Amino acid sequence: MRNVLVHADDGPALTARMESALAIGRRHGSHLSFLISSPFQQFVATDPFGGMYVAVDQLAKAQLADQELEQRLTAELTREDVPWDVTIADGDALSALSLVATLTDLVIVPLAGTERRRSFTPPMMAGDLAMTVPVPVLAIPEGSAPIDLDAPAMIAWNGSPQAAHALRAAVPLMRDAQQVVMVTVGAEEGRIAAENALIYLSRHGIKAELRTEDRGRDTVEETLERMAKALAPGLIVMGAFGRPRLRETLFGGVTRYLLEAAPAPLLLAH
Repeated sequence: MRNVLVHADDGPALTARMESALAIGRRHGSHLSFLISSPFQQFVATDPFGGMYVAVDQLAKAQLADQELEQRLTAELTREDVPWDVTIADGDALSALSLVATLTDLVIVPLAGTERRRSFTPPMMAGDLAMTVPVPVLAIPEGSAPIDLDAPAMIAWNGSPQAAHALRAAVPLMRDAQQVVMVTVGAEEGRIAAENALIYLSRHGIKAELRTEDRGRDTVEETLERMAKALAPGLIVMGAFGRPRLRETLFGGVTRYLLEAAPAPLLLAH
């Protein structure tokens, strides 16, 4: 993972994202690119007669805030021993990250907090990005500690291609984990056997333990959350939207649930 892209904003979870990126950068010799997205188009409005105008004062304040964030990041990163750059891009966060991510190995973004009114992050940004870009997305929950590459890692496995893609993408981040646990809940619904996934990991020098949980009164997502809290992983690995996206959005599902309640950094891939 030599190229790591980090979404930078003035939200409360920026420090955890920065520390996560630095930990990965030191371990893998990565270059870190911090992207500040500025949706300047939100300051352009139209009137009923087709005219357009710019909210100049608000635009100037937003530009000043972005420049101050860039200066603060530069001052903090100058003290670090990892190569980096900071860029300000015009456009909303999803569009700006999607474009730059086409030539990167990992994208680090925040997960929205449970207190939505105070959250700086759109609720489904991490999930939307995982569906948009061909690279893994590492989502750091607001209030979470940075990723711990030496702590246990947990893989949510259902035999789907999405789960397999996430597992492959997570190999570099799991190599130093003190324990890797693959969790299945109930009968596997996918076409890829857990045993084959374990063999794949073993060939990368990762010895993973398979734990199968019966379906009880809890849903699959509640069971995964409970096991994650018991294991206290530094990373949870999961395929994003194994069911059709519209169905999960309307009726809920594992991806949507953990996007809202993940107890640890979450690596997503679709």
